[in-house]
Amino acid sequence: MAEPTTTTTKTTPTGAAKKAATTRKTNATKRSTTAKKAATTRKTNATKRSTTAKKAAGTRAANRGAAARSTAARKTKATAGRATTEAKQEARGPVGRVVEIAETVVLVPVGAALIARDEMVSTLGDLKSRYGTRAKARRELRRFERRGSTALRGVELRTEPVAKNVEFVGARIENAVVGGRTAVTKASTSVQERIASLA
Repeated sequence: MAEPTTTTTKTTPTGAAKKAATTRKTNATKRSTTAKKAATTRKTNATKRSTTAKKAAGTRAANRGAAARSTAARKTKATAGRATTEAKQEARGPVGRVVEIAETVVLVPVGAALIARDEMVSTLGDLKSRYGTRAKARRELRRFERRGSTALRGVELRTEPVAKNVEFVGARIENAVVGGRTAVTKASTSVQERIASLA
């Protein structure tokens, strides 16, 4: 028996195969470059976010510190004001407080009376400017008369259709009553005639 012979031949890539291999290699390089760029962009963006967050935290801390200092200053000032007021009251003593209360008791009614007087003077001034002379008083009275007349005419105009409707409804009721009487009279007459014919 004869042994089969195997021949090994070395195949060399053709032009198309070389081109495909080069394209694959180029595409792989492009993908690798794109991936590296994306990774770099992500890292840069993360750094920016971190930096921005740190700045914001610093600003918030500074604002809180300023607000706390401002609040503390306000509280200190208020406390000092209260202490000064209390010290003044203690320095005056009980007699000073009694004098202050007595002044308040006297000044409140006097002030109220003066305000009431000012209002009265103002009201009287208005009345005097409107009715100060006979001519002015007559003018105002004519104005009142015209206003009353206008209002009365408005009421008359609004009630006139209602009066007409009441008259119309009354006439219809009267016609219905008369018609009903006539119908009852006719019916009773016809019933009496039938009874008479049956008897």
